[in-house]
Parts: sequence; structure tokens; C-alpha cells
Amino acid sequence: MGQDIKDLLKKEPLHIKKGLSDGHEARFLERLEAALPKEKEQVTKRSFSIYKIAAAAILIFSLGGLAYQQLQEELVILDAEVANTDEADAKKPSLKSLGDVSPDLKKIEDYYVASINYELTQVEVSEIGKQLFESYMKKLSQLNKEHEVLQQELTDIGPNEQTVNAMIDNLQFRLKLLYQLKEKLSELKKSENDA
Repeated sequence: MGQDIKDLLKKEPLHIKKGLSDGHEARFLERLEAALPKEKEQVTKRSFSIYKIAAAAILIFSLGGLAYQQLQEELVILDAEVANTDEADAKKPSLKSLGDVSPDLKKIEDYYVASINYELTQVEVSEIGKQLFESYMKKLSQLNKEHEVLQQELTDIGPNEQTVNAMIDNLQFRLKLLYQLKEKLSELKKSENDA
């Protein structure tokens, strides 16, 4: 029958030697190699196949990158040739206004120019307001000259955000200037009527 291990160990002294017998480790290693050489070969075969796959992937990516770089250089050269032929062949009229840049900017420019012209037609100048009107017209002519300079910059440099914004600001300032002129003239007219 079954005996309890504790009781068995208490009754009989232990026959365990301290340390291992001579040659135990060598016998163990022989048995281990006899049982495991197949697994070692499989591991090395797998690791070499992983290296082969990694090398193939690196080679494919390298060739792809090189091909992409070569194509980009050819496109840059072709773009430069197209640009050179366009400059030599075409003497198109250069940009003069915001309308030449985009249709939306044309709408903005047309709106401000129409508003400025309308406000100029609505100005009623009395004898007292003539000096004020002339000073505002000098400021307006200065703004017109600045607008022409901006148009020339737009023509020479090409459209950029700073030039486009400066042109729109110029138009807005001219319109505000006319609103101020109308307001001052109406104040003068009221003060003239009160006197």
C-alpha cells in the first residue's frame, strides 16, 4: 500500500550522495546531443531563411528607392526644359492685376474698384470742403501710385501672398479714405447749415 513519504524518510536514512558521480555530466551531455541534434539543425535552417528573406527585402527596397530617385531627377530635368522653352517661346502679357491671379481675387478687386468709383461719384463738394477734398485726392493719388507699384511687383516677381494682401489692403484703404471724405464733407455741410 501507499506510504507517506514523510514517514518513509523518517524510518530509513537517506542514501543520497553529496555531489555527482564521476562522468555524470559527460553522460548527460551525450544523451542530450543524441536527443536534440535534429532541433538544432532546424533552428539554424530557420535562422538562415530569415536572413535570406531580410536580405531580399532590403535589396528590393534599395532598388525601388534608387529607381524612384532616378525618375525624380529625370522629371526635374524635364520640368526645367519645359520651363526654358516656355520662357523663350511665349511672350504672353504679364500679370497686371489681381484678376489675372485668380477669379476670386478678380471678384474682390472688381468689388473694391466699383465701390471706389461709386463713392467718388457720390461726393458733393462745396466751396468750404474744396480744400479737404483736394487733400484727400492727393492721398488717393498716392495710394493709386502705390497700387501701380504693387501691380509691377506682381508682374515682375509673380503672385505671392504678401503682394496680393498688400494690393487688397491698398484697395480697402482707398475705399475707407473715400468714406472718411464723405463723412467729413457731410459734417462740414451740417456745420455750414447751422451757421
